[in-house]
Amino acid sequence: MINRKGRRGSRRGAQSFLARRPLRRPLRPLRFSIAAIGFIFAVTTFSQPVMPQKNLLESGHATRLAEVPKASSQIRIVSYNIRWRTGTQLQEIARFLKGNNKQPLIIGLQEVDRAKARTGKADNARLLADYLGFYYAWTAPPSPKSDKSAEEETGVEILSSFPLKEITRLVLPHAGPGGRSRVALGATITVGDISIRVYSGHSETRIPISQKMEQLQAVVDDLRRFPPKMRAIVMGDFNTWELPAVESTRKLFTDIGFTTPFPDDETTFMRNVLLFDIELKLDWIWLCGLLVQSYGIDRTITVSDHYPLWTIVKIVNQV
Repeated sequence: MINRKGRRGSRRGAQSFLARRPLRRPLRPLRFSIAAIGFIFAVTTFSQPVMPQKNLLESGHATRLAEVPKASSQIRIVSYNIRWRTGTQLQEIARFLKGNNKQPLIIGLQEVDRAKARTGKADNARLLADYLGFYYAWTAPPSPKSDKSAEEETGVEILSSFPLKEITRLVLPHAGPGGRSRVALGATITVGDISIRVYSGHSETRIPISQKMEQLQAVVDDLRRFPPKMRAIVMGDFNTWELPAVESTRKLFTDIGFTTPFPDDETTFMRNVLLFDIELKLDWIWLCGLLVQSYGIDRTITVSDHYPLWTIVKIVNQV
């Protein structure tokens, strides 16, 4: 079982999402007030300094690439909002991502800084790639017109044991407070002779649910550029803190043939505000053409207010 509140650790166990019906259990009571929600989203080195760059799409690979495990029929997928951690905390995240696993890795990260003062002007996307020995791509939204600073936005990243191609930056529709934009990042990964389209996205928090769904729809629309039977992974922080947003997200993806092993009532975010523990369902991994072997939410790493989601999948012969 995935550990409930008061327990620490991660869940492991064989799961076949192809045989699993979508779960419709209600969310556990979330202990918060509307005022508290507004507050937590309003207030929220292993570093090599870099100068701010105009190019908000970056890709490359580690100086020294790690050897890809030979048993590549199974892949470990991780989605994690790292909350712009840097320095020793970034190292801790890298150690968690690297782990002792023998499977190749595909990782989607959110809130990854580049050239921001709060994280020492570091290119944390590249630093993580170097630590892991991986290929990577990173992108960020344009700064709001009202923002006169030279700093870049926090962005999203894909890291992989395999090369990335057809890299796509998607500026999502519907700006948030102050004209703030959000982005998703797409890339194609080839494992053997099979291609997998991968997305890491970060949706806006304070917009209507219908607009949140349109942000996710922009990712789905980009996926339609590729063959209809293409295997795919869509993951990230979708900011679905409202129950209707959770339900709408599930409908959006199940209607197009995606599945997820993660129940609707498992929270992925926790922050203590005054006397309250705010627990929310914000993060997701959606899959098409990949058979889940095990999965979990790891609550042992606490450098961010999000918990990493992970799953080990097997590539099936037919989608």
